[in-house]
Amino acid sequence: MAESERERRQSEHTAFYETAVHIPVDGIVLEGNLAIPARTRGVVLFAHGSGSSRHSPRNRFVAASLQNAGFATLLLDLLTAEEEALDDQTGELRFDIELLAGRLVGATRWVSAQSQTAKLPIAYFGASTGAAAALIAATRTTVAAIVSRGGRPDLAGGALSRVVAPTLLIVGGKDAQVLELNRKAFDLIPAQKRLEIVPDATHLFEEPGTLKAVAELAENWFRIYLATADHAKKVA
Repeated sequence: MAESERERRQSEHTAFYETAVHIPVDGIVLEGNLAIPARTRGVVLFAHGSGSSRHSPRNRFVAASLQNAGFATLLLDLLTAEEEALDDQTGELRFDIELLAGRLVGATRWVSAQSQTAKLPIAYFGASTGAAAALIAATRTTVAAIVSRGGRPDLAGGALSRVVAPTLLIVGGKDAQVLELNRKAFDLIPAQKRLEIVPDATHLFEEPGTLKAVAELAENWFRIYLATADHAKKVA
């Protein structure tokens, strides 16, 4: 990345760079925003949900919290602008979980090939349908941990039984249907796992303090499991 493409920022605790990136995957180019703190614990790839994008204020809020804690983040769109426009009309591509998972795997390989992130443990943060894509992608590449916010892990289907990355499912207490789907999916995941229910939160975690609770839960999960993965890489 050229220095001119970087925007130097100062968070509460950590200086970091954020830049727009273009990730070639299977003949198309995915757009993303990569932020790398000066002292980095690992990198978290964000897979957004139905009808959202890398500009989602909710995911950007969580990403900022993780950046302050020393995690690099990659917010990316798993659909191109043209595909997003088509999906706005049909709603079909956002539920093509196999397509989204394949592109997340491609983005993961791209991150592993970049000099700034090549040696970092990788994790996924998925929201809504993006959580299903993250779970499937985690069975096809090496990731240290997964966090799902208001996710649809049930859409990962048979891949759930093959997930080995420690998985945290976060669901709003007032998101009754999605909570039930998460409980059923939770039972099928063999990995280290936890189901956290945020009281009074609905599906989008718009209630005061609920998104902050999500960020804190995700940060704690990644602190534990990315640190473990980083140590394992250093002693290997």
